[in-house]
Amino acid sequence: MTKRRAFILIEGHRSGPLYAQAAQRLGLYPITLSSDPSRHGYIAAEGLHAICIDTSNLDALIHECSQLHAIHGIAGITGGLDSVYLTVAKLCRHFGLPGPAPFPIEQCYDKFSQRQLLAQAGIPVPAHRIATSAADIESSAAEIGLPVILKPAAGSGSWGVRLCRNVDELAEHTNHLLEGGHLWRSPPRVLVEEFAQGPQYYSDIMGNEVIEICAIDFGPLPHFVVRQVICPALLTTDQHKKISDLSLDCLRAIGLGWGPANIEFRWTKRGPVVIEVNPRLSGVPDPQLIHLACGVDLITEHTKLAIGHEWNLRKTRSQTAAARMLVADRDGVLNWIHGVANATELPGIKEVKIFVTPNTVIVRKGDDRDFMGYVIAASPNPAQSEEILRRAVELIAWSITPDSIA
Repeated sequence: MTKRRAFILIEGHRSGPLYAQAAQRLGLYPITLSSDPSRHGYIAAEGLHAICIDTSNLDALIHECSQLHAIHGIAGITGGLDSVYLTVAKLCRHFGLPGPAPFPIEQCYDKFSQRQLLAQAGIPVPAHRIATSAADIESSAAEIGLPVILKPAAGSGSWGVRLCRNVDELAEHTNHLLEGGHLWRSPPRVLVEEFAQGPQYYSDIMGNEVIEICAIDFGPLPHFVVRQVICPALLTTDQHKKISDLSLDCLRAIGLGWGPANIEFRWTKRGPVVIEVNPRLSGVPDPQLIHLACGVDLITEHTKLAIGHEWNLRKTRSQTAAARMLVADRDGVLNWIHGVANATELPGIKEVKIFVTPNTVIVRKGDDRDFMGYVIAASPNPAQSEEILRRAVELIAWSITPDSIA
């Protein structure tokens, strides 16, 4: 029997099960390196191999991967989190494995540097300033003009991101970011940014090919918590071309082009404006939506690329997939969630996923940590998919009791 080579996943997150399954389908042995494997429930549930290690320590990871390589032979290394993707790039470079170039990843994850590179290339981005103090934030907001968005210069999942519509909200969120409300991995640097208004879209890219463009709806401001995603977005031919062309312009400006990327836009009065370039796949449920909509399995094709195999990006179907995020409506203790089985049985529902269990303490953060789960529907057209999704979501209910701990 041929020994299976190892496929290393640095941290698991919600896409972890999909990568593990893809690796197994390709005849590989998935191993997750995580600072806390117990956070990733699928590892124990599916009996997967995990190693507890400080994933912020590159030297420790190199040592561990060297030992694993001696035992199993490492076919590839990847990860789904922004916080580890630069480390993934460095590990791939160290072991001579296929992977993204580290420097463009580093440029991408400094949101200010990213915007500078895009602006220098003539790509439309929101007006922006970098600030390191309350006085800097106040003067930058005055220069740009309210409303503005304040966000950490490094981060993901809308952590610490808020729309500030007046001076009181600006002062409140400034205090939150600078006075201990936000966890910084480095000295605080805050991006003060124009609020580009209009419908939001994102493009999913593999290599230099735009696979699909999706539409995003958010929950109530001032936060940016995703409520619903439609794939593909309803765009005119001209809109689709402009977003696709601009996506590839972004890759060239930053020096990307290996593997996956995800680029967010707002369609404003002056056309598409780039909000963010992410040099990795979007998290779930985005890969499932792409697969349902056009037949391209981004997780599997990324895994193939990471082990040096030829990928297949050919589209094999054309339908509309939609996802609704289940978001907590209050803080407290989750008592129960009902209706999941009934929702799952509806024709057209492809997946219902719940992240939380009874007795979980719910503390809303105004970002992707507020997600309690999601529902995915697919059908031949957008209206039908949205109707299926609406019916399914109406069947799901939960009870959250206010609690002093929360």
